[in-house]
Amino acid sequence: MLNNPNIQGMSDGHRPAFHFLPINNWMNDPNGLIEWNGQYHMFYQYNPHGAFHGTIHWGHAISRNLVHWEHLPIALAPTPAGFDKDGCWSGCAINNNGVPTLFYTGVHPQVQCMATSSDENLVIWQKYPQPVIAAPPPDIEAHAGGEIRDPFVWRAKDQWYMLLGSKIEGVGGIILLYRSSDLLHWEYLHPFLKGDVSQQEPLWTGTMWECPNLLDFGSKHALIISPQANTFDHLNPIYFLGDWENERFQAEQGQILVHGKYFYAPQVMRANDGRYIMWGWIKEGRSHEQAHAAGWNGVMSLPIHVSILADGKLGLEPVKELEVLRQKQYHFENLNITADASLFPNIQGDSLEIAIQFPPELKSEVGLILRASISGQEQTRIIYRPDQQQLVIHHSNPAPDVDIDNQLAPLALSPGESLTLHVFLDHSVLEVFANHHTCLVGRVYPFDTASNHLGLFVQTDAVTIPTLDIWKLNDIWK
Repeated sequence: MLNNPNIQGMSDGHRPAFHFLPINNWMNDPNGLIEWNGQYHMFYQYNPHGAFHGTIHWGHAISRNLVHWEHLPIALAPTPAGFDKDGCWSGCAINNNGVPTLFYTGVHPQVQCMATSSDENLVIWQKYPQPVIAAPPPDIEAHAGGEIRDPFVWRAKDQWYMLLGSKIEGVGGIILLYRSSDLLHWEYLHPFLKGDVSQQEPLWTGTMWECPNLLDFGSKHALIISPQANTFDHLNPIYFLGDWENERFQAEQGQILVHGKYFYAPQVMRANDGRYIMWGWIKEGRSHEQAHAAGWNGVMSLPIHVSILADGKLGLEPVKELEVLRQKQYHFENLNITADASLFPNIQGDSLEIAIQFPPELKSEVGLILRASISGQEQTRIIYRPDQQQLVIHHSNPAPDVDIDNQLAPLALSPGESLTLHVFLDHSVLEVFANHHTCLVGRVYPFDTASNHLGLFVQTDAVTIPTLDIWKLNDIWK
């Protein structure tokens, strides 16, 4: 097994410490999430040849607690002259009556492939010699340009089902539904759900749909998709709640799953304890040249518990297991802050967890200051704007060649409802969970990596903060 050696990228001050990422090179979508023999297995899109997208393999890591990971050898590599010679793209893992089985997409052309393992550690995989789906359905082929990928497989009523992402040129994204009794022979049934590229409001769903996931909450199912505007022009992942009956899905209005432009291609695992746990790929917000020089590109999100709430929306919260990382704690109650901003004189850090509750009925902008220089000229703010019912990540005095666009999420509070923020800062990664249902992801690359001060601010009226907890977090590799 491989640990994180001191090689290229380890000295990069922007490299996360408690988010999962490979030792070096490129990483994108999480794949094949499965709990097997008491261990969580994470596979992921990986290029072993550099910090750029290309020659995609399946990387592999294991964890016993969802937090600390060990690197394992590459699980899937392109087979020269094979149907996956140009890349092993995204897919899923299932337990087929005790046989661990992977489904993934081989590309150029896009075909659906299968591999199985008899190894209890899931290190060695045997590929099925032919694609299990060699082409799109004829009526889709003519309008999709051969784009059909990212198999998601599950079992229901003694049948296997598969969802695939695709598109209809000029119409929009589409998810296709297949059925099989043996996992080898698949019958195309019909579209599971179609998009409408002409519909801009209340939510544009793009031109191509990728990475479908279907979550069964009993009374409702949730379909998660990752839409594209164009190739590699990613939109926010979306979910549709609906009813799955008689091999048909009746969907309600789609909603954004995670906000900000960095989180994409989530995959959800059903843990043995019944929880749905989700990871997503967090993209970089700095230039390709900087990422190439650092030797790494892309990071996995924190594991997120996905649930269904009483109001019919999905709930998103970091898993409780992350609490094992907590080190020194700073606790405050009834903390008074006045207009303007103030930094804590004796607290700083770039690997932090912050839980803060604001009072209800806020009248002006309030929030947190992170990654600030001592002068305050360089800083990142997490802002709540009550007049716009909006959560914002905003950067000041940024480093060159990094993205400084505001990242936004709508956040409406009910009368009398407090604003609660659960924030994870990991060097250049920022994940903000608000009121148990809204998640906003950003990236932050301070010019001076010593800009590690933090504080609070309120725009006008003084505010009393009921509770504030700050923890310094440990490195998951130690």
